[in-house]
Amino acid sequence: MGLPVTDNELTEHHPWSHTWLGTDRFLARRLARPAARFLAIEAASGILLLAATVIALIWANSPWKNSYASFLNAEIILDAGPVGIHLTLQEFVNDALMAFFFFVAGLEIKRELVKGELRDRKAAALPIIAALGGMIVPALIYFAINAGSSSSHGWGIPMATDIAFAVGIVSLLGNRVPVALKLFLLTLAVADDLGAIGVIAIFYSQSVNFVWLGASVALLVLVWLMRRRRIWYGPLYLAIGIVVWYCMLKSGVHATVAGVAMGFLTPTDALRPDLDSEAIADRLENQAELSAADVAAASFLINESVPVGERLVDRMLPWTSYVIIPIFALCNAGILLTSESLRAAAGSTVTWGVALGLVVGKTVGVFGAATIAIAVGIARRPRGATNLHVLGIAMAAGIGFTVALFVTGLAFTDPMFTEEAKVGILGASAVAGLLSAVVLSIAAKRSSAAELAIEAAENAELFDVIPDSALIPKSPK
Repeated sequence: MGLPVTDNELTEHHPWSHTWLGTDRFLARRLARPAARFLAIEAASGILLLAATVIALIWANSPWKNSYASFLNAEIILDAGPVGIHLTLQEFVNDALMAFFFFVAGLEIKRELVKGELRDRKAAALPIIAALGGMIVPALIYFAINAGSSSSHGWGIPMATDIAFAVGIVSLLGNRVPVALKLFLLTLAVADDLGAIGVIAIFYSQSVNFVWLGASVALLVLVWLMRRRRIWYGPLYLAIGIVVWYCMLKSGVHATVAGVAMGFLTPTDALRPDLDSEAIADRLENQAELSAADVAAASFLINESVPVGERLVDRMLPWTSYVIIPIFALCNAGILLTSESLRAAAGSTVTWGVALGLVVGKTVGVFGAATIAIAVGIARRPRGATNLHVLGIAMAAGIGFTVALFVTGLAFTDPMFTEEAKVGILGASAVAGLLSAVVLSIAAKRSSAAELAIEAAENAELFDVIPDSALIPKSPK
């Protein structure tokens, strides 16, 4: 994010050095800069998500639990004649704010498909195959436990991996986890998200109104045509995107699909990729006089030398990671934990289906599929990783918090099933995170021991080839 890590970095060349953040004011020193340093930590989004979850659980089980229910059911009404929106706060968060989250997910998935790890078939094979295994096995486990019951529709709940929590757990282990393994987890999570989006769009949409759906598709085609004609006015795309979201909401297809579709339609190529931003800056620097129009034109050219998709991810990812996802957790993780509810969950096939699907299904599915792919030569193991490393990552994939909670809200209308599924998600995510951290720590220690053994063996071989006479000190003449 480019945020300062230490006060010493707030030099005159830093973007924040001439703002309030760079001053010696008490709040800047004691609050703003520590917050900026925290947000620069890779695991910060996971920590905020955890904090929001804890707050939701405490609030929902406190003497003020009625205020939590009132908070969630607060009405948001936007009335503009024939067009209007009537949602509760929880519905607004899940249907509207999460559309921004899925928009950013669509941008990142497209970037990976066009320019990232998913572009190279050989490099993408392992995380894609592992993600497929990690979606199919948990769904089968859940369905096997709930087959023939009214709760069987929740089979999609344990399919998804929570990127923020999973990456946060791995990040906390630092350099004990190979970089290639972190990239494997990120790519697996992206492929997993793509599968989850498909499942939501196909299996968890309501009865479809084809008039509204046709309107949203027509607007998406308009966006595609505008892009082809190189119409490059951001506010126009934003306005159309909002209308697409509204049409998708009315169509019965889940509104977040509109965010994904707009993300896929966003260009991954720059408008002016041929431009050299440094040359533009040098040209401005060498001008005797600069007008505001000169600076604006140069700013536009420099911006458009970078793909709009990358710029949007940079601008929106902090908002989705540090604001939207914690708000989502605050509005969805608050479940009533009483002795009766825990006993009911302990005997519930929904809870066990979700929990076993995440903890066992994800581990078996991801690790099993990855191992088979490596064994048959379809894919290669990440550099510097052992089978134990891959097992630890497979366990981390069982942290299915955000999207799992999201699918729970789509799968069930019965509040009892919803609460039981949430208990399974919370418990399983905690167990999966703990197991993953333990296994990855053991793998790191074994890797270090193996490296020391190899180094010792190499030194022994070196001494073997040196004549013994060379090791005997010569007596002084």
